Amino acid sequence: RLKGIMNAIYDQCVEAAEAYGVAGNLVAGANIAGFLKIAKAMMAHGIV
Repeated sequence: RLKGIMNAIYDQCVEAAEAYGVAGNLVAGANIAGFLKIAKAMMAHGIV
């Protein structure tokens, strides 16, 4: 179960990094993916 969660997080980081032009940079990918998740939640709650 934990391995599946960690694989999903890794995949999100890789995809975000590739989508925003920093392919291979997992730190940037993690920051981008985290920001997008927070931004979507804020929009869903009508904050932004």
